[in-house]
Amino acid sequence: MANKEIMATGRRKTAIAVVKLVKGKGRVFVNGKTFSEYFGNRAALEMMVYRPLALTDNQEKYDVRVKAVGGGVCAQAGAIKHGISRALLKMNEEYKSVLKSEGLLTRDARVKERKKYGRKRARKRFQFSKR
Repeated sequence: MANKEIMATGRRKTAIAVVKLVKGKGRVFVNGKTFSEYFGNRAALEMMVYRPLALTDNQEKYDVRVKAVGGGVCAQAGAIKHGISRALLKMNEEYKSVLKSEGLLTRDARVKERKKYGRKRARKRFQFSKR
């Protein structure tokens, strides 16, 4: 796997992340910025994104380059995590048992429910007045 990059797509809510794994030192670049520049000082998001790399002992072996669009920062972090997991699986099928047991290969299908007519939001009703 000399200088080969592995691509995968991750999704969460309305966010889509196209992930490239390249040989490197374990840095993550999102939309041309470093991870901390893009997401700010959010340790929870950093742990979430690095989880697949840490579980497979690839944290210092690969750089991650991401193009993320849509959703908010949390959804984008979830999409990046999903994309990294899928890219690692493409790279080495032996990681499947580790990643699957942690639930990292499953796309989180929860999305916002649509607003219904006659309601304020998806389920919230307007205030009821008896008189």
